[in-house]
Amino acid sequence: MKFVKMQGAGNDYVYVDCFKEEVKNPSEFAIKVSDRHFGVGSDGLILICPSDIADVKMDMYNADGSRGLMCGNGSRCVAKYAYDHGYVKSEKFTMETGAGIKYIEVDAKDGVAEYINVNMGKALITSEFPEKILINGEEKEFIGIDVGNPHAVYYVDSLEELKSMNLEKVGEYYEKHKRFPDKVNSEFIYIENRKNIHMRVWERGSGETLACGTGACASAFATMKKGHCDTNVRVHLLGGDLDISLVNDEVYMRGKAEYVFTGEIKF
Repeated sequence: MKFVKMQGAGNDYVYVDCFKEEVKNPSEFAIKVSDRHFGVGSDGLILICPSDIADVKMDMYNADGSRGLMCGNGSRCVAKYAYDHGYVKSEKFTMETGAGIKYIEVDAKDGVAEYINVNMGKALITSEFPEKILINGEEKEFIGIDVGNPHAVYYVDSLEELKSMNLEKVGEYYEKHKRFPDKVNSEFIYIENRKNIHMRVWERGSGETLACGTGACASAFATMKKGHCDTNVRVHLLGGDLDISLVNDEVYMRGKAEYVFTGEIKF
């Protein structure tokens, strides 16, 4: 089976072109290819598929084989692949996801997609503002945000505190807290100023990743609603930067997507 490895802000997935290939057991395949020692190595698997209701479809699976509803960085990679390979015929097109139809606009250079702007739709606040929970006996405040998948946004007081967090040790306590029966993506935010925020993320089903597009959207939206940043903000992630804006109550995400390598794997 042929595949392509792509990344958006360091959030890397294995992509399979299902216009040409068939994946019969995607959950099992996701576990196999995501393994960074015995597989290809990735944050998960994304299938690029034809759609009956949009121009292209994204079908996403986490590294543990669980199915995801939406992946912001993944949507940009799917958009780039579909545009570069001629599966869509315009710079503006639609994408079917588990979280509904998303509207895409491509900034092309020399015939290939360079920047991709994704209309992520309306974000929803799903908690008290803020809500308090206990993590290992310590009280933490978060803001719950839904952008097609669930997020809990936490704030820290300094960039040094953000960098020093041992998410490998504590991440699962946030992800699997009883407050979140379906588990949750957890974002940790430092506000530099009204134009820049810094983020680390622990993704449900994948652990800490270098970036999370929906997490950047959730974090920016929460910070905007707190009144602590403008409606256009740059989110600095471990793997790169994303620009998030709020226009008429809809969240937009802009960033690059890049190919890493292509390959073939037996399964």
